[in-house]
Amino acid sequence: MPSILDFFISSAWAQEQAAPQPPGLLFNLFFFASLLLLFYFFLVRPQQKRAKEHTKLLEGLKAGDEVMIDSGIMGRLIELSDNSVILEISEGVNIKVRRSSVNAVLPKGTLEKL
Repeated sequence: MPSILDFFISSAWAQEQAAPQPPGLLFNLFFFASLLLLFYFFLVRPQQKRAKEHTKLLEGLKAGDEVMIDSGIMGRLIELSDNSVILEISEGVNIKVRRSSVNAVLPKGTLEKL
C-alpha cells in the first residue's frame, strides 16, 4: 500500500537502477595531469619569475642607489658587500641590513621629495 510520502518523494527501487561505474584509469590520469599543470602555471612558474627578477635586481645594485627594504625603510646605499649593505636612512644615520632584504630600487631623487 503506498504511503502519503510517496506522493511527494518517489520510492527508490534498487532493482531498476544499475550501480554507477567508477571512472576509468585514463580519466584519472588526465585529471591528475591537469591538476599538476594548473599547479605549475598558477603557483610554481610565477614564483620562479619573481625570484629571478629579485636576483637580477640584487645583482644590479650599486653605491648611491636609492632603495626600499622589506620593512619599508627607504635610504641610499653607501656600501655593498656580498651579503649585506649599509643604508643611509637620514643624514648621519646608517644601518646595516641583509642584501636580500632590498625590495625595490627607487627612481633618483625620491628621497629628496620626502
